[in-house]
Amino acid sequence: MDWYVYIVSNNAHTLYTGMTDNLPKRVHEHKTGAYKNAFTARYTFDRCVYFEVVHSKGDAAKREKQIKAWTRAKRVALIQKDNPNWLDLASSWGDSLRLR
Repeated sequence: MDWYVYIVSNNAHTLYTGMTDNLPKRVHEHKTGAYKNAFTARYTFDRCVYFEVVHSKGDAAKREKQIKAWTRAKRVALIQKDNPNWLDLASSWGDSLRLR
């Protein structure tokens, strides 16, 4: 089973890094504020600006921890390498963003 490490953002370019085994569902949860008291709901994280695929939960946890330890500048560089305009990568996922 594939796992994903991802970064979501908002209009202020605040960053949140997470991991999941169901990226469309998790991004949908961020976009809809499914967890009302969560950091991402309070600050309206509404776009997935980066993700990568890893092949185990353990590898995802290690990579998430690594990225979270980086400086903001290094995380921004990671995003801008492939997504310089901070576009919502999930915008083209369509119906796959619906909860399954």
